[in-house]
Amino acid sequence: MKVAVCVKQIPDPADPGALDPETRTLKRDVKLILDESDSYGVEMALQLVDTAGGGDVVLVSMAPNGERSGLSTALAMGAASATLVSDESLVGSDALTTAKILAKVIAEQAPDLVIAGSESSDGYTGTVPEQIAGVLGWPSVTAAKSVEVSGSAMSVQRQTDAGYDDVDCPLPAVISVTAGVVEPRYPSFKGIMAAKSKPVEEKSVADLGFSADQVGWAGSGQEVVDVVDAPVREAGEKIEDDGEAHLKIIDFLESVKAI
Repeated sequence: MKVAVCVKQIPDPADPGALDPETRTLKRDVKLILDESDSYGVEMALQLVDTAGGGDVVLVSMAPNGERSGLSTALAMGAASATLVSDESLVGSDALTTAKILAKVIAEQAPDLVIAGSESSDGYTGTVPEQIAGVLGWPSVTAAKSVEVSGSAMSVQRQTDAGYDDVDCPLPAVISVTAGVVEPRYPSFKGIMAAKSKPVEEKSVADLGFSADQVGWAGSGQEVVDVVDAPVREAGEKIEDDGEAHLKIIDFLESVKAI
């Protein structure tokens, strides 16, 4: 079984850096780390391959300046190899352009299954996995909490506000997972050392058959016109216990779909 995992390398949230004054976007000329949300996808892929009795987990990523630090973490967890698309012309690419680039690499890898996080910690569009599936023409299942593969099909428990849905679909397919579905393993010292010798193939936009005007700011056709500080968090609502406080709490939890 071959599973491709889309992983994003992001600036460390503990030190998020600054915005580029010209593009008003996050500077990425620093060491990047593996997005925590994608570590769940890597772990699920490794478990599926183990359950299948063999196969490979391959990584697919986009990052500037040939940055590989985040990929090294995923390789140390147990992934077999990685393909990194790195090109200056990719700066400013929107979600759809990103999906087209990743889909092209995935098609070349020809995996049985693609796993991605539901959304990145520095983007939060939540659309890339479904767009990848759309570009590839493959079925897509979102918010997967468990996956079982049998032959050329899979069964997925898809998390919902009310519980979960049972979804069956053929392979190849794309699934997105949310945080907490599995417990990501910590890279061992042996895994860290082994990661140093695992293959990481770097590709440019031209290698994938795209031109510079199809990617980046030119391809996305978007512009960040302003960036403002987030509003200061307001004080929460205080509920006085007048004998009916439990009902008010239940109403609040229902309003935010916590119950």
